[in-house]
Parts: sequence; C-alpha cells; structure tokens
Amino acid sequence: MLLKDLITHFDSLWPLADQEEWDRAGLMLGSTSQQVSKVLLSVDVTSEIIDEAEALGCNLIFSHHPMFMRGIFELSESGLKGALTAQAIRSGIAIFAAHTNADFQIGGVTRSLATKLGLANLNPFAASNNHVIIGEVQTQSLLDFSRVTAKALPAVAAGVKVSGDPGREVSKVAVLAGAGDSYLGAVLSSGVDLYITSDLRHHPAQDFSQQSKLTDGPALMDIAHWAAEWVWLDAAKSQLESVVPQVEFVVSEINTDPWTFAVMQ
Repeated sequence: MLLKDLITHFDSLWPLADQEEWDRAGLMLGSTSQQVSKVLLSVDVTSEIIDEAEALGCNLIFSHHPMFMRGIFELSESGLKGALTAQAIRSGIAIFAAHTNADFQIGGVTRSLATKLGLANLNPFAASNNHVIIGEVQTQSLLDFSRVTAKALPAVAAGVKVSGDPGREVSKVAVLAGAGDSYLGAVLSSGVDLYITSDLRHHPAQDFSQQSKLTDGPALMDIAHWAAEWVWLDAAKSQLESVVPQVEFVVSEINTDPWTFAVMQ
C-alpha cells in the first residue's frame, strides 16, 4: 500500500485535526509515494526501535510520540535527531506519529489504560473532552489496587509510586495516560478515590497530597509514562488490522522507558 493511502486510514482513526495546538503529530520522515507492507508500532523512536524495524523488514514506524516536537536547526549525525534521521533514511524506514490526536479518542490511549487496569463504566471527567477518564473497580484497598496496577503494566525501574493511606478503600478511579499534573486541581474535588497519571513533579504532587489530607480527597498514583501508553499499541494494532488487512502490523516489545534500574537502601 502507498504510504499516502495508509495515512488516510490513520487520519480516519486519529484525525490530525484533533491534535492539541502545541503538538506535532503526522508524517515525520519518508515519502508518501513509498510502498508500505509492514509497520512497527512503538511509543518512542529510538535507535533500538529503528534497528528492530529494519530487522523485522518494516517499511514504517508508527510511533505515539512524535520524533520531532520542538524546533530543529541542524541534523548532523553528531546530534541525536540527526543520527536517528540518518539511520531511518538509510534503512528505508518512514516514521509517522499519532500523539494527542490518539490520546483522547474512544478506544484511545487513556481509555486503553483504563481498560487494562480493569476499570468499568468509563466516562469522561469533563463533557468537553476525554482527557481524564473516570471508571469503577470492585471496592478494594489502595494497596491491593496498586498491586493490580503494577501487574497489569509492563515492568519499569521506577515501579508504581503511590501517595495515600494503603488501607483506604478505592472504588472510583480517574486516569490520564501520560503527563497529567495539569488536572491535579480539578481532580481534587471530583469525588474519585484515586487519580492515576504520569510524570508528576515534587511540588504539585506534594501540594495535592497535603490538600487531599485536609479535604479527604483522592489518593495519587504515578506510573511510568512509557508503560501507561504502551498498553494502547495492541488496541491500535487491532484497529488498523480491521481497516487495512493487507498491511502487517507488529507491536514493539522494546522497553523505551528512560530509566534502566533503581537502587533502594
């Protein structure tokens, strides 16, 4: 299939017009006139991912995170982006990204995470968007649900970090895959028992936890960004296979989380 025709199917599932204003999803590298017969799905584009795509005979990497998010002023191979670009071009591999336009769709990244964690009766936190999804689980302790979450996600060095009383009961959970600290304030008064997201910084997380103690608000869980979004790739693969059966889609098993190990005292 020509890449331009495959991109039409991408846009029907994850419209580029739906991406956030700051985002840079779409075709990163390659010619729309090149033939594509096999696609590797990944969260990130790294040298290891490009190596895997070449080894598997893939013509295209379909990544969640755009390869280029900020201004690039040089592409020499002494720099990371230049080296990755040269590697992909030499291998004949095109690169396409579906980012925020895939995050908040029905069956998108956040809903895939919520489903993976066993949440039911899923609804958007706000009627205007699907950024945060609220769902229900069988009532259990925060500690028990944290263990369920850790088992449901691919293993990473940082594990699953939790703020809250391990014994508190959890039945209503809010989820946002990826960086979600911009919703901390809104979630505090939402009536949920737990908020799960990624990339939480010290001060916002501390303020949330302290305020939650004052107002009997929700517990907080920080999961790895890569792990939270990797679970969507199987759903994306299934959607693509249903509309483009003549192209083969493969989910990368490479862990592209930036942390390789953790040390505890």
